[in-house]
Amino acid sequence: MASMTEPETEPRADPGAERWDNWAGNLGCDAARIERPASEPEVQEAVRSAARGGLPVRVAGSGHSFQPLVATEGMLLSLDGLSGVLSADPDSGLARVAAGTKLHAIGEPLHEAGLAMQNLGDVDVQALAGALSTGTHGTGRTLRNLPSQIEALRIVGADGEVRVFDASDPDALDAARISLGAFGVITEVTLRCVPSYRLHETTRRLSPDEAMAEADAVSRANRHWEFWWYPGRDFCEVKTLALTDAEPESVAEERWQRIDWSHRILPSVRELRFVEMEYSVPAEAGPDCFVAVRSRMQERHPEVQWPVEYRMLAADSAWLSTAHERDTVTISLHQDVLLPYQEFFADVEPILLEAGGRPHWGKLHNLDANALRARHPRFDDFVALRERLDPERRFGNAHLEKILG
Repeated sequence: MASMTEPETEPRADPGAERWDNWAGNLGCDAARIERPASEPEVQEAVRSAARGGLPVRVAGSGHSFQPLVATEGMLLSLDGLSGVLSADPDSGLARVAAGTKLHAIGEPLHEAGLAMQNLGDVDVQALAGALSTGTHGTGRTLRNLPSQIEALRIVGADGEVRVFDASDPDALDAARISLGAFGVITEVTLRCVPSYRLHETTRRLSPDEAMAEADAVSRANRHWEFWWYPGRDFCEVKTLALTDAEPESVAEERWQRIDWSHRILPSVRELRFVEMEYSVPAEAGPDCFVAVRSRMQERHPEVQWPVEYRMLAADSAWLSTAHERDTVTISLHQDVLLPYQEFFADVEPILLEAGGRPHWGKLHNLDANALRARHPRFDDFVALRERLDPERRFGNAHLEKILG
């Protein structure tokens, strides 16, 4: 279970290295160099400099991955200097956004242009490129993940040159939508947006049986439907989001109900540090899979108090998407980062695998390339394209070698 690591406490092997740690604190690395380019040409020069020095290159966003995707002893690039909505065109619906922009910094500039992202995930603190490269998603049975909103990408490759992935080569674009940073450094993203929209959020407390009984009908009647199951008290908080033209003042803002623009409603605040394992299973397997997870946790892990999240996701075409060519239910397990979690996650993981699950690329799992290949139909195509784009593994690290081979 090498990927499910405890918080690192070992001293630095190289006192001169620069330290990077992820948000949860369960992993980090000592990089030989951390570079902070502020423009695409500076990214190009950094990659060329790394090549001259024989250093691998990885890119850090907000550190919201629980897997060591970022970890490197070579050059670590922070894209915080590449930030901002560069343009937003309400006529075309397209917005150009710098890759290091945090998701929470995109909503207001788009809204001022009369636009919005079609969907967001649970939190909006991730850097755009990192969120896209790991397949971040929200919920909604007719809505796809964030990478499906990509219209074009600018990526600095291993030779320091910029490559554009767009509709002129839809297969390559589908490969690059979720790239794990293996193709190069994303510097700019063109997003396909939608007109600004308001959402009416309602939260209700139901039993697990009640939540599952309403899942099909209520998820079809609302833009979003999801629930959090709290194992300690065995109830679900069910959240529905419906499109509305009503003003926020038309409801009394309280815990159970509110109205606002989408970018203010969709994300939640997560102040406590945790680790997470998430699997995407075929939509039809979701209900039975949740029942099995709930039963195992009640029988074997009564000490776990953190909730389990149940969401829906529409099929898409990205090669490494967990929803590739199939409608999906995602089941997410959480635990406090300071509490034991390896045994708990490892004990529930077989249930998710048996249901045909595909693990979230940024969250904890124990699969290697051979196991992942069997779950992703375009896996070998992705690996072959990576071989052409980066034959020397300039953008590799130990974790990528484990999961891609």
